Amino acid sequence: MKKGGGRTSRIRRRKLFRCSVSRGVNESYKPEFIELKKWLKDRKFEDTNLIPACFPGTGRGLMSKTSLREGQMIISLPESCLITTDTVIRSYLGTYIAKWQPPPSPLLALCTFLVSEKHAGDQSLWKPYLEILPQAYTCPVCLEPEVVNLFPKPLKAKAEEQRARVQEFFSSSRDFFSSLQPLFSEAVESIFSYRALLWAWCTVNTRAVYVKHRQRQCFSTEPNTYALAPYLDLLNHSPEVQVKGAFNEETRCYEIRTASNCRKHEEVFICYGPHDNQRLLLEYGFVSIHNPHACVYVSEDILVKYLPTTDKQMNKKISILKDHDFIENLTFGWDGPSWRLLTALKLLCLEAEEFTCWKKVLLGEVISDTNEKTSLVIAQKICQYFIEETNAMLRKISHMKDEEVTLLNQLTLVETLWTEELKILQASAEILNSLQTPFSKTIAVLEAGSLQSRCQQSWFLLDAVRKNPSHTFLLVSGSP
Repeated sequence: MKKGGGRTSRIRRRKLFRCSVSRGVNESYKPEFIELKKWLKDRKFEDTNLIPACFPGTGRGLMSKTSLREGQMIISLPESCLITTDTVIRSYLGTYIAKWQPPPSPLLALCTFLVSEKHAGDQSLWKPYLEILPQAYTCPVCLEPEVVNLFPKPLKAKAEEQRARVQEFFSSSRDFFSSLQPLFSEAVESIFSYRALLWAWCTVNTRAVYVKHRQRQCFSTEPNTYALAPYLDLLNHSPEVQVKGAFNEETRCYEIRTASNCRKHEEVFICYGPHDNQRLLLEYGFVSIHNPHACVYVSEDILVKYLPTTDKQMNKKISILKDHDFIENLTFGWDGPSWRLLTALKLLCLEAEEFTCWKKVLLGEVISDTNEKTSLVIAQKICQYFIEETNAMLRKISHMKDEEVTLLNQLTLVETLWTEELKILQASAEILNSLQTPFSKTIAVLEAGSLQSRCQQSWFLLDAVRKNPSHTFLLVSGSP
C-alpha cells in the first residue's frame, strides 16, 4: 500500500480540507487594520481575543485567536470609541443642530456626521474607522430596479417602501444641509448628495448597535438608540449562535459575551435576531444559508388561488381572517406549512353547513375529516405553485446573469434568496406528501375512538402508532 493512502490518511485529509474551507485568512497585517488598531488603542481599547480575517462565505469578519469558553467576554468597547448622537452634539455640528427647527432626528444627525467626516478625509479624527467601512451596500435601496423586480412579491413591496422612505429622508433634509454651508468651502449640494446620504443611511441601518440615550430637546422624539461600534461591527451574523451584547452603564463600555464555546481560529459570530432571509436582505443586504428562521410567505391572492370561486361565503371568511390577524405571516418553513397557514386554510375550506364553527377553527379544533384533508390538499397545491414559480425565477436569473454582466453580484444575491426558498418549499412538499397517506389511517383511528371516551381515543391512537411505527400521524384535538 502506498504511503499516505490508508483510511487514517484519508480522514486526516478530509479534516484538513474542512478546516481550510472554514478557517479565515488573517488580515490584521493590512494597513487599514494596523491603523485601526492604533486608533482603538489610543481610545483605551486593545483586543486580545479576536483578529480581522476573511472567511469563505461570509467575507470579512473576526477570528478567535484562542479558544473561547461560554460566558467569556470577547469585546468590551469603551464609550470613547462609539459614534452616537452625543458624539455629534460635541462636534462642530452641535450648534447647527441645536438651533435647527423642527429638531432633526437622531438618525439624520448621525448620517450628517458620517457624510461630513468622510468628506473631511485625512482631517477626520474618525478616518481609521471610516476607512474600513464598506464603500457600497447591497440593501434593496441600493440595488438596480430590474434586480428588485426579481424579488418575491412581499419583499419587493417592502423594498419599494424602503426606497421611498430613504428618498423622502433625503428630500426633507436638504434645507438642514443648506444651513451647514458655513462649515464648508464647497457647495453643500455636492457634499450631501443623495448617494452620500444613502451610504450613511445604510451604514447606520446595517451596523449600528442598540444603546439607549437620554432624550435631548435638540432632537426629534424619534428613538435615540443608535451607536456605531468600530471593530465590533466586523462581527458577522449567524442565526445559530447566541451572544449577550449590551452597553454596561458601570464600565461605560459596550460588551459582548459568548453564550457558547468557540474553537481557536474559528470565525466568531453574533446574532442580529431571529430574522428570516427576506428580513435579512431588506435590512442588512445579505442572505443566510440554511437559516432556520427562513420561510416563504403566502400572500392573500395565493391563499385563495385554489379555492372554489363559487363559495358565496368567501368574502366573509377573508374578512374573519383579517379581523383576527390571520391573513398575514402565513408561511412555509423547513418543518412544513405553519400552523397559521393551515388554520387559515381550514377556515377557508369550511363547508356551508360548517361555517358557524369558524371560531373553533381559530382555536385549533378539528371540525371534520373532510376539512382537514381538503386544507392539506390546498396547502400542497400552493406549495407546488411556489416551487414552479421559484424554478422559473431561477431560470430567469440565470439567463440575466449571462446577459447583464455588470449586475452579476446583485443577481447572485437574489439567486441565493430564491435558492434557499426553493429548498424550504421542497422540504415542505415532502412533509405534506408524507401526511397524505397516513392521514386516512389516522382518521380511521380517530373515528373509531369518536364513539368512545377521550381516554379510549388515546388508546386507539397509541395502538395505531405501535402497529405502524413508520407512519406519520397527525395529532388533532377537539370534542368527540
